[in-house]
Amino acid sequence: MTLPEHPHGTWEPTPAARWEDTFLSGNGRHGALVFGDPHDDRVIVTHHTLVRPDGGPQPKPPRLADQLPELQVRLLAGDLTAAEEFTDGRELQWVRAFHPAFQVRFVRDSIAWRHYRRSVDFATGVCAARCGGWQGKVFVSRADDVVVQYATGPGLDGEVLLDHRLAGVPGGLGVGRSVVLTPYGAQLTLRCRYPDGELAYTGVTVAVVKGGRTSIGTTGLRVDGAEEILLLTRVRRHLGELDASTDAAELAALLDSRGTARTYANLLARHTAQHRAAYERVTLSLGGVPAERALPGSELLARPESQALLERLFAAGRYHLLSSSGALPPRLTGLWTGEWDTAWSGAFTTDANLNLQTASAPACALPEVVEAQGALIHGQLADWRDNARSIFGARGIVAPAHTDGESGHTYHFQRQWPMHLWTAGADWLLTPLVEQAETTGERPPWLIAALGELALFYEDFLSRTGPDGRVIVVPSYSPENRPANASWGTLNATMDIAAARHALRTAAAWSPGPDADRWTALADRLPDYRVNDDGALAEWAWPGLAETYDHRHLSHLYPVWPHHEINPYDTPELAKAARRALALRGAENDSAHGHLHHALIAARLRDAPRVADALRHVLTGDYFHPSLMSAHYPRRDVYNADAAHTLPALLVEALLQSTPGRLVLLPALPASWARGTVRGLRTRFGARVDLAWGGGTCTAVVRPERDAHIELKTPDGDDGTVRLIAGEDRELKVRTR
Repeated sequence: MTLPEHPHGTWEPTPAARWEDTFLSGNGRHGALVFGDPHDDRVIVTHHTLVRPDGGPQPKPPRLADQLPELQVRLLAGDLTAAEEFTDGRELQWVRAFHPAFQVRFVRDSIAWRHYRRSVDFATGVCAARCGGWQGKVFVSRADDVVVQYATGPGLDGEVLLDHRLAGVPGGLGVGRSVVLTPYGAQLTLRCRYPDGELAYTGVTVAVVKGGRTSIGTTGLRVDGAEEILLLTRVRRHLGELDASTDAAELAALLDSRGTARTYANLLARHTAQHRAAYERVTLSLGGVPAERALPGSELLARPESQALLERLFAAGRYHLLSSSGALPPRLTGLWTGEWDTAWSGAFTTDANLNLQTASAPACALPEVVEAQGALIHGQLADWRDNARSIFGARGIVAPAHTDGESGHTYHFQRQWPMHLWTAGADWLLTPLVEQAETTGERPPWLIAALGELALFYEDFLSRTGPDGRVIVVPSYSPENRPANASWGTLNATMDIAAARHALRTAAAWSPGPDADRWTALADRLPDYRVNDDGALAEWAWPGLAETYDHRHLSHLYPVWPHHEINPYDTPELAKAARRALALRGAENDSAHGHLHHALIAARLRDAPRVADALRHVLTGDYFHPSLMSAHYPRRDVYNADAAHTLPALLVEALLQSTPGRLVLLPALPASWARGTVRGLRTRFGARVDLAWGGGTCTAVVRPERDAHIELKTPDGDDGTVRLIAGEDRELKVRTR
């Protein structure tokens, strides 16, 4: 059996031996890691709310506002190590760690090993495996918020259990379990209480068995001679005791009296109606070879020059991004982990990682992802206000560089990484929401208010001026870098300047009036960017601060990407300096996010060869697991969603870019992408665009949902303006060489 000509999924000929190689399903709340093992049919269940308490109250931001004026005076006087003393003396404290819940296992007595295959269908979210006459299917319902497992086959003999024993599980975890036989099968419950506290989580599985017999087993539910088994699972985090019967009753209410097959079909249909509609909004083809499209993912990954590989990674990236976004946006590991000691706490890192992961959402027609990011922000605004008051003595909001998804307080900092000095985070996190609003033409009231609060922060914080009357950003921090001749906390980091300018101008545009006039005037007084002696855009617009070029972050190119402030059309000289800065930037430790961030900036600068080179580093560096989820470092070192979720953004940026007044077609098309199509991309002037290119020409069909007058930029320089009328498709034909 081969996959369809253009597969929207992937497959493997063997079960997953490690959790990192499992196929993934999720609904933005619950996640499932599916091994596809016919003997020990294991599914690790996760949930966005599962973060491990650290035994104490949630830390607060440091109270440093009264020390801020002295710090500013010292930095302005040339004491470039002064910020190292801007601390309350606490030790570095990581945010609370994300962890898995448990495994749902069906351990069978015996199997007939033949004709094995496991797969995941991106359009439905179903992870399936088959071996002999056995078939197992797993998905996480977006409609009913339940993990669904369904197994069929002759003689399903074995034991179903909920197993908390996963790598790194704390020894003090209090565990209680029960199995209760019911008219429809059984209810399995697993209660896990964290050490030293009343916080706990409880998993409930309703098991329905067709045929055969059920009984209480050694550790779970014993099944003998069954033909079908359906397992419905939810997990809930809570304080104290939880009456699991309520959750069991809700799960039982999902059952169809006509049997397991009908229940599974009903659940899948309700889920697919939501998931497929979102997934299929955008599709990409690069003319992949059919024989390569049919390969297992692990074999396709060994062909980095394959267009079929890029097609599948694009599809997988959108699938995983959608599946991990709901209650919250994706963590460093998306929505998935198989161990309690997840790298970097499995947190949300907001000074590049989360920002890169969600960057494609507006253009790739995934408002679900933007809404999830909005939920994270909206739920933390009170904490962001605390950060502004406690650290800077200011009104408004300041975002943390790390968060566990609950607390938005800034408390993860130390001398080498003074994250509490970073003020650009709120602007970056709000950017996809602003772009989505431009795409739809709808401005949520809470977002307007948040942008206003951010502008108020800058009004209070930007209180120092130089002899030229320009504002000085002090203290200032360029994540996660430092000047070669100074400490980390400095003055006028380019990213901070760009974020302040964008935030102030956006707030002014969204809230006209006296406040807007003040914010625009303040934005106009921000420093100019600096071009250093190497001809490169400097990371710090402060005389005398020397560059540190070999670094994974590219924070100083923030006005190029994600914003369009520096671009080849309006600011050609600054764009030239940005290209020089990009050329001088090293890859440091080869973090996947560094290479892709590099490529995104190159795409904005219309540098197709540099896009192709950065992409080559990622495709040849062994960053992807067979699941097509990615790693942070080469050789699949440290499970991490950065590359998987960011890659669709890069492909889109190379094919199409937009602002509210501009459309750029094929700005950075690598030479190897000789032909292809992409359908359903969204623009920031309210239109959908389908592209098809090949043979030296490109056809763009623009489907506007509102009137617009836009500037058109084309590969051959035959630019112009286009008037769009809502509801009237417009076909544009341009030459690509």
